[in-house]
Amino acid sequence: MAGRKPTVSDEEILHVLSESDDPFLTTTEVAEQVDLSQPGMLKRLRDLEDAGYIDNKKAGNSNTWWITDIGRQIYDEEGEKNK
Repeated sequence: MAGRKPTVSDEEILHVLSESDDPFLTTTEVAEQVDLSQPGMLKRLRDLEDAGYIDNKKAGNSNTWWITDIGRQIYDEEGEKNK
């Protein structure tokens, strides 16, 4: 099907970070798991960081991201709504 890919929700991104066995993921790792471009994912991750749901640290040439307590709470609340 031609056209733009459906939007990835914030909850999907928080899910990737929340359910990862690793304590943090790179932008590329998150992007690959939700099939979004790296530049698009970077913008989305920065928006989630601005909201306080995730945090990041530069490690070498990569940004690493992890879910915050606030992000985990939001993610858990959204999961409850969808049950």
